[in-house]
Amino acid sequence: MRYAAITGWGMSVPERVLTNADLERMVDTSDEWIVSRTGIRERRVVGPDDSTTSLSAAAARQALARADLTPDEIDLIVVATCTPDQFVVSEACLVQAELGGRAAAFDVGAACSGFVYALSVASLFVQHGIHERVLVIGADTLTRFVDYTDRSTCILFGDGAGAVVLEASDEPRGLLSTVLGADGAGNRHLYAPGWGAVVPESAALFPEFRPYLQMNGQEVFRFAVRAMGDAAAEAVERAGLGFGDVEMLIPHQANARIIDAAARRLDLPLEKVWSNLDRYGNTSAASVPIALAEAEATGRFAEGDNLVLVAFGAGLSWAAGVVRWGIAGVKRTVPPGGVGTAVDGGGRRIATGAAANGRAVEVAGV
Repeated sequence: MRYAAITGWGMSVPERVLTNADLERMVDTSDEWIVSRTGIRERRVVGPDDSTTSLSAAAARQALARADLTPDEIDLIVVATCTPDQFVVSEACLVQAELGGRAAAFDVGAACSGFVYALSVASLFVQHGIHERVLVIGADTLTRFVDYTDRSTCILFGDGAGAVVLEASDEPRGLLSTVLGADGAGNRHLYAPGWGAVVPESAALFPEFRPYLQMNGQEVFRFAVRAMGDAAAEAVERAGLGFGDVEMLIPHQANARIIDAAARRLDLPLEKVWSNLDRYGNTSAASVPIALAEAEATGRFAEGDNLVLVAFGAGLSWAAGVVRWGIAGVKRTVPPGGVGTAVDGGGRRIATGAAANGRAVEVAGV
């Protein structure tokens, strides 16, 4: 059986920091009010030279470097976003143009749930032998669609991108189970009414027309607490595991109270729940891969550990998956005279010798 191991990962956020103190000067709010209700202290905001494409490409380059791959070696690019730089050309094509290579490319739209959706789709391409290596990106620049006179939404969102590389493995690594769901009847609880093909000619045709994010906070909160906990628990069960087998929960970073509720649902101590919400806010489809990259950098999990990724978003949508970390069973075909890659005991890639006798050889991950 083939699996789709995560062999590379990366993240990118804009340089500009927007703090709660900054927001106090822009709208009727306060640091205490924001922190007590959301857990957010600051967020990163795009500048004039930033874009969904530039952030995506930066995260992708990190992921490719960690996987020791070039863009030419990627077969497919899948980008999860609800803020593409264009509405005709897919964001994935724009990223491909920035990186180079000739990979197939398409987008997945599931708002904040998008990265887990995209990871699920991309994993199937690898698991079924259609592609060997896939680049998966979650990226959004939602602050360009935020009304900074609306304190209920402008305090929540930040910008960023995260990326992973998937490669075929013959050991159970990567996504072991997935739970995807949606309740389209809740679409008006979180949406941007002023964008899309049905753009009103006048306010009379579309009275609520505003080109900004609109949110029914109470409804979204109730939905998120239930959806995150239930989806994560179901994903663990589908993987044939128990909560005691989970090393870390990596949730969508939307609200500290929602994250705490999901942890209680899984009976996980807070030290096994990753949160960077205080520094980045809600980066939509980017939040889970950014959290994954940061958590890995701390050394909090290792080869063979089980991670639960879970998210909710506009749609309304939800998604969860169990990922077994590590690159056991990943093999690379080395061309004659070429240099392959393997990993050391800590799961880091290391160079190996040239192929012997001018023959192609396979280099196993471990």
